[in-house]
Amino acid sequence: MHVSYRWLRALAPALDLEVGEVVDRLATYGAPVDEVVWLGKGLADILVARVETVRPHPNADRLTLCDVETGSGAVQVVCGAPNVRAGAYYPYVPTGSTLPNGVKIRRAKIRGVESVGMLCSEAELGLGRDHTGILELRGEFQPGSRFAEAVGLDDYRLVVDVTPNRPDLLSHAGIARELAPGGTAGLTLPEFPGSDAVSFAMVARVGAETSGAADGVRVEIWDPDLCPRYMAAVIRGVRIAPSPEWLAMRLRAVGARPINNVVDATNYVLFEVGQPLHAFDLNRLAGPAIVVRRARAGEWVVTLDGQLRSLGPEMLAICDAERPVAVAGVMGGTESEVSDETTDVLIECALFEPKSVRATARALSLATDASYRFERGVDPEGPPAALRRVAELIVATAGGTPAPAAVDVYPRPKPCPTIDLRPERVSHLLGIPFDEATIRAQLEPLGFAVDRGGAALRVRVPAFRSYDVTREIDLIEEVARRYGYEHFPDELRPFRAGGVPDDPRLQLEDDVRRVLVSSGLLEARTPAFTSERHGAVRLANPLSADESYLRSALLPGLLRRVEYNFARGVRDVRLFEIGTVFRPGPAGAQPVERTNVAVVLTGLRSPRHWSGPAAAVDTWDVKALVLRLLAPARLHDAEVTPAAPQDRLLKAAQGFTVRADKDVVGAAGLIRSDAVDAPAWAGDIWGIELVLPAEPPPPPTPRLRALATFPAVERDLAVVVPDEISAARVSEVMRQEGGALLEELSIFDVYRGPNIPESARSLAFRLRFRAADRTLTDDDAQRATEKIVSRLKEELGVEARR
Repeated sequence: MHVSYRWLRALAPALDLEVGEVVDRLATYGAPVDEVVWLGKGLADILVARVETVRPHPNADRLTLCDVETGSGAVQVVCGAPNVRAGAYYPYVPTGSTLPNGVKIRRAKIRGVESVGMLCSEAELGLGRDHTGILELRGEFQPGSRFAEAVGLDDYRLVVDVTPNRPDLLSHAGIARELAPGGTAGLTLPEFPGSDAVSFAMVARVGAETSGAADGVRVEIWDPDLCPRYMAAVIRGVRIAPSPEWLAMRLRAVGARPINNVVDATNYVLFEVGQPLHAFDLNRLAGPAIVVRRARAGEWVVTLDGQLRSLGPEMLAICDAERPVAVAGVMGGTESEVSDETTDVLIECALFEPKSVRATARALSLATDASYRFERGVDPEGPPAALRRVAELIVATAGGTPAPAAVDVYPRPKPCPTIDLRPERVSHLLGIPFDEATIRAQLEPLGFAVDRGGAALRVRVPAFRSYDVTREIDLIEEVARRYGYEHFPDELRPFRAGGVPDDPRLQLEDDVRRVLVSSGLLEARTPAFTSERHGAVRLANPLSADESYLRSALLPGLLRRVEYNFARGVRDVRLFEIGTVFRPGPAGAQPVERTNVAVVLTGLRSPRHWSGPAAAVDTWDVKALVLRLLAPARLHDAEVTPAAPQDRLLKAAQGFTVRADKDVVGAAGLIRSDAVDAPAWAGDIWGIELVLPAEPPPPPTPRLRALATFPAVERDLAVVVPDEISAARVSEVMRQEGGALLEELSIFDVYRGPNIPESARSLAFRLRFRAADRTLTDDDAQRATEKIVSRLKEELGVEARR
């Protein structure tokens, strides 16, 4: 959204903020300014001059000699523009001055005649692309005055980042409402030079009526769901001409190109109050009538950009009695556009359904200032005032006589919500006290009507905020925003904890996050949109081909983050994400959502240190992390087995599968080299992804255990284990048999070699025994060890190594 600082000051006369203060204030209100552009840049040397006489050049047919009054005397300028005329005002660059593009003007002879300075075109001043003629200024000016000041270019353009939920900010009046000391009450629409107030007797058709007529023009709405309101007014006897300079410069200040006085009037009101309008040449409308309906198969329209657009039945069209003449909410057509021959105009001021406009604009690859606003939502109560405003401006700049009545077909009135707002709820959520007077002071300047309604305040939402303020929490957000987040204390008052625990799913996520952060990983957030390769649910309206599916796994997104780090020379990457993944639901149903946790690791196991080299992350680091995650992920009975499932990302032979109740709930292992765009110096990349339970049990209650008062006894036991039996299975049997006395069990050696069968290996375990009620003897420990050896031989065929 481009905003003119001077235009804001004209709408809010009491606004006493410098440009930098406006930028800061808008940022605190949630509309940050991305860029500030000084429109007078490079124009300091440009003056306004009046051409006194024009005569032919003696040595060139296409050149003229102009006597130019510069304010400090008349000079002779050789000009090649065809539109120069005596008595008109033009921008003039004196000798020795510099154009905005850096070209310095010097005294020169052109075809033998001396030329002092230069008269400029739009393109030469950087104000537009028209270089076919010099820029003629409309109105009366003082020769020698500074051009930028004379035409209003001593101004700043603010590029405001307006979020999609705030269509009320897509106008100068909306921005001024946020900034003005009195809010809505502090706004004033400036009078137009030479204008008189215009009022229409409205021929209103509200409710079930879908047609109406005024001044011989009939309006019919065949699809009120897509067009809930359509207003039209007729102005006869207009004179099409270039706009006066004040109007043209208002439009240039926001980056719009002036066209003619009628079209510029509709654009001016759009930028001023946010209501798109369109002017039709009334004499080129069959009927004359306006029919708002869905396009029929095979219909088309040539839009104002000269392109032939094929329309479909899903698109809303503005038609006359015979054919489409405009694409509703997007762009008008050439068949009915205002031209130099136009004398009577019909002004359209309507509301269109946002989703319909968005779909049409996207299907036609056609984005306009009008569609940008209709897609987000236009003030449903704003059309009458906008129609009167544009009529006044057209009469002031193009003459003509407005018809005494305008038609207003309004079959789908949009009610303004009334919301109960509890002051105690405001204080509760925002953490500091808010009384009724303070709440009123934040809301009423923005147009909210606040009344007392028992224990709660009854707040009527203004129509221009009816799209985004629909609940009590929205009003609380408005209170906080207007109060100013910078005015909240750094530490809010203590809040009494309730007795209701967090949702088990949130507790699970917190527990998983705590384990991963304590393991040295950083949390990442990646987009839920992905390509077909890594998605399973196709989007109906994708942003791009690369983001046309909802993700079915988290690892691909994390791997893109690894590539991002590699591209910047980062070798050691440790990231995790807890997020939602999707898979198709039953036919006709919504996609099924589930929560996963994913991890990527590459580089060194620990940070580099002077004490010695650090090893790279390997298989056992990954398995250890998986085992650490099982408890916080509430996968207490899960089993981790060698070999990852067949996958596009993981190498099966260098990975693990996690099963719970025989279902695969996760996998881990080495990422395939063809799955990542990695440089030659990159190390192995390891990945983990687990499915978290949809309805997890609550976390186990922590239990205190007294510190041991009796000493432990340790024994080392080496057993010969066939390759087909896992170490985990051996450990499981040993723990079962060891019972309460076996306090700790760990592997400290793996051996293959002489005296060990070829298809087996020796595993050495350290067993720690301890009793809670007595000191164990060596005999106690020996008997416990022998029982374990006996159980291993009996159940697994595993024997102690001799």
